[in-house]
Amino acid sequence: MENNSLIDDLVSKARAAQEKVANYTQAQIDDVCKAVAWQVYKDENIRQLARLAVDETGMGNYEDKLTKHKNKVLGIIVDALAAKTVGLIERDEARGISKYAKPVGVVGALTPTTNPTATPSSNGVAILKGRNAVIFAPHPRSKKATALAVSMMRNGLKIVGAPEDLVQVIAEPSIDSTNELMKKVDLILATGGAPMVKAAYSSGKPAFGVGPGNSCQIIAEDADVSDAAEKIKIGKTFDYATSCSSENSIVIHKSIYEKMIHALQERGGHLCSAEERARLKDLMWKPNKHGAMIINIDIVAKSAVAIAAGANINVPENTKMLLVEGDMPLEDDLFAEEKISPVLTIYKYDTFGEGVEILTRLTDNCGKGHSCGIHTFNREYIEYLGQHMRTSRIVVRQPQAAANGGTFYNGMPSTVTLGCGTWGNNITTENISIKHFINVTWLSEPIPLNRPTDDAVWGEYFAKYGK
Repeated sequence: MENNSLIDDLVSKARAAQEKVANYTQAQIDDVCKAVAWQVYKDENIRQLARLAVDETGMGNYEDKLTKHKNKVLGIIVDALAAKTVGLIERDEARGISKYAKPVGVVGALTPTTNPTATPSSNGVAILKGRNAVIFAPHPRSKKATALAVSMMRNGLKIVGAPEDLVQVIAEPSIDSTNELMKKVDLILATGGAPMVKAAYSSGKPAFGVGPGNSCQIIAEDADVSDAAEKIKIGKTFDYATSCSSENSIVIHKSIYEKMIHALQERGGHLCSAEERARLKDLMWKPNKHGAMIINIDIVAKSAVAIAAGANINVPENTKMLLVEGDMPLEDDLFAEEKISPVLTIYKYDTFGEGVEILTRLTDNCGKGHSCGIHTFNREYIEYLGQHMRTSRIVVRQPQAAANGGTFYNGMPSTVTLGCGTWGNNITTENISIKHFINVTWLSEPIPLNRPTDDAVWGEYFAKYGK
């Protein structure tokens, strides 16, 4: 009953606050978004957030979390200010259709321990843009960091005279309180692990969830080896791979395999021997109470040096990532899965068809529907992946951890939440962004009759097959 009372109070405050902004003009809600975004963008604040996120969770690193805040919040606010979310947002004269944006109400946003400040900061701006209220349910291991981000966002609301209760947080989160929240909000945004997303989908309320990540890339024979290695290093090592879009495996053409490995080694990669691989595997996965092998939380988003030390592997102090060769069949190899750590699995292929087969098996085995990428200049290869891969996003010649969620060097919508489509048991393949936090009313007015004849529709069919 205590959880019920707590959540009832939060939701009641959120509804009262949301009603006060439900009729805000576009200019007013844009000021709200600017004020909130600035509080989780300016240096003195994000230094506090980054430090507390690392200290509380033990995951990731301080400098990269600063960069993550800057990039994500700036990307979100730029997208937000370009979007219409109030009143008439689209008019099609020819079809007599007008579209009007309305708030969705109160959003319950579940946030992960891997990104406890950048995720609520980014999602908070996107949700507010639709004139909504949001209540964050953080992971218990990161409740202080998320609460600090929320307090900063509330300060932004106060500065522009908006109700502070538009943004709230469960101060003492638990499974029960999160479940109760999901029952009472209007929409759920679940960014985190599979159990969390499954609970969101089972709540009886509309929900945007994400599938597990396992981003993988093909390195084709025509790739710029130096450029590809640098970008893979960036994606694999940024914030010690807290992102679900961090590269987990790369599939390298045999003609450049040795060059690629050397280029990765030059950038701080340590290629594990068979014996080191075995020790690393024993450290990285442990049986749960049901006997299933799961990732060891103690290695998640830790540095390569720390992980190597835990596995009794001697590496130089400047080591940035651990490289392991993948075993076949990959479906039986834990290293083929998402690792949430600076550990990269490598495969060799001969023909492009073989490379695509490995890539497909990797993503089907874990992370189906999430993402993949390719380093190539061959349009046929690029088009083939676009036509055939069961993934929601494919990035070309980019570091996947940054590119999937939108950056200023690609056109992807900026987000920290990636839909994986029906392949990943999600409702959408899109990057979850501003458009997903508004209801749209379609207003239809009469137009001149435009009914086609049967021959106009079936004429060619009749000519081929008859009536």
